[in-house]
Amino acid sequence: MALAGTATLAGRAHALALTESDAAGGVREALMRGAEAAIGLLGRKDGFLGNPKVRIPLPGYLDDAGKLLRTLGQGKRVDELVTAMNRAAEAAVPEGRALLVGAVRDLTVEDALKIVRGGDTAVTQFFERKTRAPLAERFAPIVSASTARVDLAKKYNRVAAKAQGLGLVGKEDANIEGYVTRKALDGLYLMIGEQERKIRADPIGTGSALLKRVFGG
Repeated sequence: MALAGTATLAGRAHALALTESDAAGGVREALMRGAEAAIGLLGRKDGFLGNPKVRIPLPGYLDDAGKLLRTLGQGKRVDELVTAMNRAAEAAVPEGRALLVGAVRDLTVEDALKIVRGGDTAVTQFFERKTRAPLAERFAPIVSASTARVDLAKKYNRVAAKAQGLGLVGKEDANIEGYVTRKALDGLYLMIGEQERKIRADPIGTGSALLKRVFGG
């Protein structure tokens, strides 16, 4: 317990010792590295579909129906929808680059100091607060264009809308486009978080003197 307290105090002392310029510069670099790495990993073919950490499954209600469809020889239709959902996410993620860069550009010194003093995912939490709502708006039409070509998606939306009215499906899962958009954002922030933890765990390994100075305490 005493060691943990000492470490916390040391971390605070380190953050206080940084100049505001160092803190802001280091956090901006960490933000950009995390965003670019996540977009590079996800915004390509199989970025979602081939990654079990972020692969988007069928919504719970449709997943049960999908199992039944497979037993009836309709597995190809189910696979088509799953692929379309994940391809939609892969196509949408690169469109978020401008908003993520904008969030980095608008970072204040106060934001930077909070992030330096924060936990292992303070960078990711900052991104999510600043960008989730506008990114959802940007992702939605891309996701809709992709899933609209799949007949099973249309049928799901009709059935899910009725099921929601009966309280069988939550609002967040009652529309396939909204569900995929939400899961695409979850995957994006998850991967940004992984990159952030890597930087915090080994700032020296990044090869950046600034990141070492800011996160090396």
